[in-house]
Amino acid sequence: MAKKLRYRLREKMQRMARKLPFLGPLLVAVDQQNLHLLQLQGALASQINQQAFVAREQLRMASPRCAEPLRLCAHEASVNSQNGEDGILAEIFNRIGETDRVFVEIGVGDGLENNSAFLLAQGWRGFWVDGSANFLPIAQRVLARGVDRLRWHVGFVDRETIAPILSELGVPTEFDLLSLDIDQNTYHVWDGLRSLRPRVVAIEYNAAIPASVDWKVNYSPDRVWAAGQNYGASLKALERLGAEMGYRLVGCDFNGINAFFVRNDLVDSHFAEPYTAENHYEPCRHLLVHQTLHSRDLLDSPD
Repeated sequence: MAKKLRYRLREKMQRMARKLPFLGPLLVAVDQQNLHLLQLQGALASQINQQAFVAREQLRMASPRCAEPLRLCAHEASVNSQNGEDGILAEIFNRIGETDRVFVEIGVGDGLENNSAFLLAQGWRGFWVDGSANFLPIAQRVLARGVDRLRWHVGFVDRETIAPILSELGVPTEFDLLSLDIDQNTYHVWDGLRSLRPRVVAIEYNAAIPASVDWKVNYSPDRVWAAGQNYGASLKALERLGAEMGYRLVGCDFNGINAFFVRNDLVDSHFAEPYTAENHYEPCRHLLVHQTLHSRDLLDSPD
C-alpha cells in the first residue's frame, strides 16, 4: 500500500513539474530520498533474514531429533531448495541408492528455487511442470548448454489431467524422485498419479493441522490457493494416502513444509520408525526464515 502511494505521489509531482519547471530539482531530491529509503529497507531485511537463519539453525541443531541417526533433519542443506530439501534428498538417496536419476517436479517456481535445480547440476535429467512460464528462461539456459536433460509443460494441472500430461512428456512409470508442491490441490494431484511408481516423493503438507488429524481441502479442479490456511492436506492425510499407494512417511523438513516418502520395498531399516505423522510431524517454523504468515481461514469440512 505504501509503495502504491509513493508511486501516485511521484506521478502527481511529475505532472506538476511539467507545468512548473522549478519543481524539477525537488522531484530529483524526492527520487534520491526514495532510493535511499529502499536501500535501507533492503539492508535491514537482509540483516533480519541472516539473524533469523542463524536462530533457526541453532534451534534445529539443538533439537533432540537431530541427534538420532535415522532422522533426516540433521542433513538439511539448501543450494536451490528453500527449506533444506537438497540435503535431505541427498541423504535419502545415500541410504537407498539411485537408479535412473530422473526427477519429476510439479510446481517449480522460477526454476532457481525448487527441489530439482540442484539435481540438474549433478547430472540428473527430468521434467518440470508449472502453471506459470516464469521458469522458461532457466530451462532455456539448461538447453543452451547443449545437453538435452530437461523437458517441461506450462499449464495448470489437476487430478484428472496430470497423468496424461506426464505421459505426453515421456515420464517413465518408475523413476527416482517426484516432487510435488502446487499449494491448493497437492493431495488430490498426488492421488491422480497412482499409475506412477517413483522411488521417493517429496510433497508439501499443511503444518497448521495437528499431526493426528486427517484433513484435506475439498477438491475442485480449478481451485487455487488464496494465501490462507485452507489449503493442501494434513500430514496424517498424506501418510494415509501414501500408505494406500505403497509409500511410507520417513521424515519432514524442520520448517514444517515438506514431507518425504519412500516406496515400501526400499525402506528396509534405513529410516526412523514408526512411519507415522505423529512420529515425523514438524510444526510450522517457516516464519523464522521466510517471515510470511498464512492468514486464518475457515477450513473445508467434508463434502
